[in-house]
Amino acid sequence: MKLKQISIFLENREGRLLKALNILSMAKINIRALSIADTSEFGILRMIVPEPERAKEILEEANFVVKVNDVIAVGVSDEPGGLESILEALNKLNINIEYLYAFVEKKRDNAIVVIRTENIDEGIKALENGGITVLSSKEVYTI
Repeated sequence: MKLKQISIFLENREGRLLKALNILSMAKINIRALSIADTSEFGILRMIVPEPERAKEILEEANFVVKVNDVIAVGVSDEPGGLESILEALNKLNINIEYLYAFVEKKRDNAIVVIRTENIDEGIKALENGGITVLSSKEVYTI
């Protein structure tokens, strides 16, 4: 069960992040999760939104560079050590994690972890074999 994520490349300039988020807000596209990584010259804003292709199109019209990637979303116990079971399941089959980020939804007992592995299909298989709950895009988009 793959989930679509959009990655927006942002010049490290004042107001650039605000502009990208404002474009999505004006289009009534709600952000379910986000992460930003930066260097001195640019940043990568990664987001889970319910309409990734529409968000990509709208942002590209405003001259943003946007990519849509497949990621995995899993539910993990929201307690110390909860993330370990995910990492162990992937490590057991030598699945490399490119990056991950997490968020907690107040109405659930679990945290949601978004994971990008080198091979998404193998990552999903390893997680499922490890007894990890892999979430569908519908489950994540409606949180």
